[in-house]
Amino acid sequence: MRVVAKFGGTSLGTGDRINRAADSVAAAVEDGHEIAVVASAMGSTTDDLLEDITFETGDEDRAQIVSMGERTSVRMLKAALSARDIEARFLEPGSEDWPIITDEHGEVDVEETQRRAFEVAETLEDVVPVITGFLAEGTNGSITTLGRGGSDTTAVMLGKYMDADEVVIVTDVEGVMTGDPRVVEGARNVGEISVDELRNLSFRGAEVVAPSALSYKDNTLDVRVVHYQHGDLLSGGTSIEGEFQNLVDLRERPIACLTVAGRAIRNQPGVFQHLSQALGESDVNIEAVASGVDTVTFYIDEEESERAENILHREVIARDEFSSVTVDSPMAVVRVTGGELPNQPGIISDIVNPLSDARINLQDIITSATSVALVVDWDDREETLEITQDLF
Repeated sequence: MRVVAKFGGTSLGTGDRINRAADSVAAAVEDGHEIAVVASAMGSTTDDLLEDITFETGDEDRAQIVSMGERTSVRMLKAALSARDIEARFLEPGSEDWPIITDEHGEVDVEETQRRAFEVAETLEDVVPVITGFLAEGTNGSITTLGRGGSDTTAVMLGKYMDADEVVIVTDVEGVMTGDPRVVEGARNVGEISVDELRNLSFRGAEVVAPSALSYKDNTLDVRVVHYQHGDLLSGGTSIEGEFQNLVDLRERPIACLTVAGRAIRNQPGVFQHLSQALGESDVNIEAVASGVDTVTFYIDEEESERAENILHREVIARDEFSSVTVDSPMAVVRVTGGELPNQPGIISDIVNPLSDARINLQDIITSATSVALVVDWDDREETLEITQDLF
């Protein structure tokens, strides 16, 4: 089996942990597996270096400085592997066989990186490459970086381009947990989680795998997260299933927009929960929710609109903070899913402007971690879908 193993900073934070990492790699190699290693900076080296840059510096000098953490890690880990009679070599930007190249815009040069990664993969029968995470090489030979979570990105990218069977992310968490074990009691490991679920959790603060890394995962590549104390690269942890795709789809049935108005209800604790619970207890499925200072809007299937209006009206009558409920229908939802859409500067205007040019009125835009939902009049649904598909 061909495996790319990425060791996070915590898993390389001390000499003992480097020994543990080297033991796990050596055991996998001795069992006949092809292993490529991606190494993060030891411990908090990168953060420490960044804090020490208290003077004016250019991007190139800055990248050179912060790269020293990863460049130290690969040398340490290569030496530990050599001490175990494992043929290993370290690769960093500037090395003859360095694989990850960026273009003049700082973006990964996919064609060149694929070619170089394949060449590295062809050597795996004879040698374990220990590759600096987070770093890339620019067109002029300069050092560039892949951004926050860049070591995860390095690993999954190389796993894809090296035709690996699996990428193993070795870190300081027991895979994906049911909750933060530092906060909740009884938190346990989740054996499997989908890419969609994990990306949404990652965008909302779960520090497991960088969202940018998961964009390189496809159905042919397994990705697993294990704790550095586990000691076995080939079992345990959490398996990340599926792949995340750019997708533009149209909800087949029309929806209705139900808006509850009330003075400053957004600032009143329990309002969302109370209204949602009333609908849920009557088996009304909520497609999406939006809010303003004085309104809460629920989007539901149009067939349920009359029943839902009566449910919400009872809540309006019963509670002084509510003043009225209104219904608008039929409406359509076109949803764009994929990548880091809401976090890309200008992405909303890129979607909205062509619709505005086509004289399509947007009733609402609802964003999540990985999707943008466009609410339009039902009669505008097909044109909205066609315009949005052209964009993506």
